[in-house]
Amino acid sequence: MNKELDFVKEMFDRIAPRYDFLNRLLSMRQDIVWRTQMVKAANLQKNSRVLDVACGTCDVALEINSQLLGCSRIFGLDFSLGMLKLGKQKLIKHPQKKIALLNADALNLPFHHDIFNAVFIAFGIRNIMDRQRAITSFFNVLKNGGRLAVLELTTPEKGIFRSLYLLYFQKILPVIGSFFSKHNNAYTYLPASVLKFPSSLEFSKIMKQAGFKNIRFKQMTFGIVTLFIGTKP
Repeated sequence: MNKELDFVKEMFDRIAPRYDFLNRLLSMRQDIVWRTQMVKAANLQKNSRVLDVACGTCDVALEINSQLLGCSRIFGLDFSLGMLKLGKQKLIKHPQKKIALLNADALNLPFHHDIFNAVFIAFGIRNIMDRQRAITSFFNVLKNGGRLAVLELTTPEKGIFRSLYLLYFQKILPVIGSFFSKHNNAYTYLPASVLKFPSSLEFSKIMKQAGFKNIRFKQMTFGIVTLFIGTKP
């Protein structure tokens, strides 16, 4: 494991106890709306087999389970044991038997090829430096006709909203985040990683190079979040 990956893993382990609270606070609860739209956009059918990569505290997995009324088999995967611990506690409060949690990373998926109807990753792909390899691994584990749904924080492209957003994102958010999380670097890393994330067209090209077709993206909340959908032919 390289030093950069060690840093990200340690950071998520440390902020895990306040992660959900800060997501709701800093997004003004829009993160719930974004995840709901992400799951709807994948157009899942009942009895689907689904993989949620970088599942964190299982918000996406629980949303999938809710929309499909439990008629699915969901695997949640994360490299942070701290996040998985919180996810497990959340699952105990929502009794069900169809969400399995695994400690692994996106570049070394512990699954055979061609077994999932959908792969989701919310707010995780920007933390993976070798994105092409990760997207290709998602492609490999999908069945033909399966969909990849990627939800990620992005930067508004232009206008006064971009200026206001950057002021909030680079100056105000790190102060609030470090105060509540007690981690000085985590919410400085966040805006830096978002600003380095490729444009929507560039990320779509990464998906295309992995083999995905019918790629589309939708910017939400003035462009601060983008949802990408691609299909394995």
